Amino acid sequence: MRSRWLVALPVALLVGGCASSPTMPTSEEKQALAPSGKLRVGFQLNASHATKDPSSGELKGPAIDLGREIARRLGVPFEPVPYQSVVALVDSAQKGECDIYSIGVNPDRVRFLDFVTYSQTELGYLVAKDAPIAALSNVDGPGVRIAVLERGDSDILLAGTLKQASLVRVKTLDESIAAVRSGRADAMAAIKTILFPVSDQIPGSRILEGRIAVQEIAIGIPKERETSVGYVRKVVEELKTQGFVRQSIERASVRGLIAAP
Repeated sequence: MRSRWLVALPVALLVGGCASSPTMPTSEEKQALAPSGKLRVGFQLNASHATKDPSSGELKGPAIDLGREIARRLGVPFEPVPYQSVVALVDSAQKGECDIYSIGVNPDRVRFLDFVTYSQTELGYLVAKDAPIAALSNVDGPGVRIAVLERGDSDILLAGTLKQASLVRVKTLDESIAAVRSGRADAMAAIKTILFPVSDQIPGSRILEGRIAVQEIAIGIPKERETSVGYVRKVVEELKTQGFVRQSIERASVRGLIAAP
């Protein structure tokens, strides 16, 4: 799992896109996935999963579309459960508080979740305007400080690979942005679906060419729920093949995110 991670993330049915014989659940699969009578889908509020319209409060994004479609097939209400931070999301997933999660795949999380990948993005670096970092190869240097979301994908990966640079762990994306703006960090590491919009908020900042790794984004199911995993895998593979995931990403206009093969 680790080597794979390092080498390498609806509305109603789309007309014609998902019309062919959708995989419907057995009674056992429905009970396993939605024992409370509704499908609770946890996700972090960011572009890779879902965002909230500041005016209407409407949620949109791949996590919403996939969650709603799975709930539709189960014949149960869809309940989105947004989290403001990755720490809160991971804590919830460890406790199994939701039925499924939209979450990044990393070696730390395989202990308590099984994954069905549906999209991919790259992990990369955004560097401050005056930071003496010209390329990816310059990042791991003496005195370089890199802001990461605590227990996020970049934190898990870089903590085990950096030799000279140090990590500045923060709780939220806003804190990470503030660390770069204030000079407390020279760069921030994150998935590029986050870095692209952040670069618009930090004048003079730039996203380095290249990538740290490919980040898979998946539906995560709490461990020991094999029946749920089997059904989600069938549905997600079907939706990827039919173009549902790709079209969901396009509707949400997420830069740097693609449907998984």
